[in-house]
Amino acid sequence: MIRTMAFMGGYVAIMVAVIFGAFDDIQGTPAAWGLALTVTAPIVGQIWTTLAVMRDSDEFVRAVMAKQFILAAGISMALFTAWGFAESFANAPHAEGWLIYPLFWASLGVIAPFIKSSN
Repeated sequence: MIRTMAFMGGYVAIMVAVIFGAFDDIQGTPAAWGLALTVTAPIVGQIWTTLAVMRDSDEFVRAVMAKQFILAAGISMALFTAWGFAESFANAPHAEGWLIYPLFWASLGVIAPFIKSSN
C-alpha cells in the first residue's frame, strides 16, 4: 500500500503540474519525450509494486493474483485492439494509447471478485 501511494502520489504530482500548464512550453519539443518518460516512471513503479506483492505472497495468493493479472491484461489488450480496429474500419473516435493502463486496472477490478481459485 505504501509503495502504491508513493508511486501514484508522484504520478498525481506530475499530472497536476501538466494540467496547470507547468510544461506547456516544452510540448512538441524533444524535451517532451523526457516529460512522457517521467510520467511513465510511476506507472512502471506501480506495476513493479504489484508484481512484488505477488512475489512476496504465499503460493495460493500468488497463483490467484497471477491469474487475475493475466486475465485483466488479456481483456484490456483485446478491448483496446478491438477499439483500434473500430478506429480503422468504422471511424470510431481516437482513443489515446495511455488509456490501456486505466482499462487494465478497471478490468482487474471487475474480474478480481470472480477469480478466487488458482485452477
